[in-house]
Amino acid sequence: MLRTFPNLKPLLLCFRQQAIARRSLIQYNSVKFQLNCSIFATKMENDSSKKIEVSALNPNLQSRGALVVLEGLDRSGKSSQCSQLLSHLQSIGCSAELWRFPDRNTAVGQMISAYLSNQSNLDDHTIHLLFSANRWEKRSMIEEKLKSGTTLIIDRYSYSGVAFSSAKGLDFDWCKAPEIGLLAPDMVLYLDISPEKAAERGGYGDERYERLDFQGKVREKYQALHDASWKMVDACLPMEEVQKKLREYVLECVAACKNGKALSHLWSQ
Repeated sequence: MLRTFPNLKPLLLCFRQQAIARRSLIQYNSVKFQLNCSIFATKMENDSSKKIEVSALNPNLQSRGALVVLEGLDRSGKSSQCSQLLSHLQSIGCSAELWRFPDRNTAVGQMISAYLSNQSNLDDHTIHLLFSANRWEKRSMIEEKLKSGTTLIIDRYSYSGVAFSSAKGLDFDWCKAPEIGLLAPDMVLYLDISPEKAAERGGYGDERYERLDFQGKVREKYQALHDASWKMVDACLPMEEVQKKLREYVLECVAACKNGKALSHLWSQ
């Protein structure tokens, strides 16, 4: 054929060289693609590794709201001070809410409310577990609020449950057991007042537990619950002075939580 068409030889040679060039280019691009994929995968692994390392070093390093609890004997002034604290935090632009336990709006809370107002009678163990259940039914919502950046001011928490039930004669450790696993407060503000002074305040005696002898026992049990998170405030001081001290403590606590203080759990150790 080449003898018959001698001019085809250079053309076929050109086609052959082009085919070789194309085949080489395809091979080159294939190798280049594989290399790029390898580099990209390695980069992704390194980035992922770095993220895991950072997460492992600082698993809870995130800004959040503070969990602040006010505790004390009946008529110690908790409710009034809680309301003033809430107003102050909101006035300075801090997202905050006021909660109270027992929460009497839930089904469990309504049973507790009937008991406290002497409309029903329950075994001491039963009412203690109802108080605990009332806190547990709000546990998830508390965590969600804190992680969203909302500070919670809570009027009574697990410490009240343990102090009041153990003051009735129930085993102290048994009273603490149902509370284990609930979120631990970042700060407990205890309004300290003697039962005698509290009894001088208006409305004393309206509820089941408002008796001098019993409140004295409750005060002793509170003292056994003190830990590093507690701040003692003299509730006999003028309301303005009590509020000033509470604000100082709470603002310090809120700042610590904004800086990434980790959440913890009650009596987990």
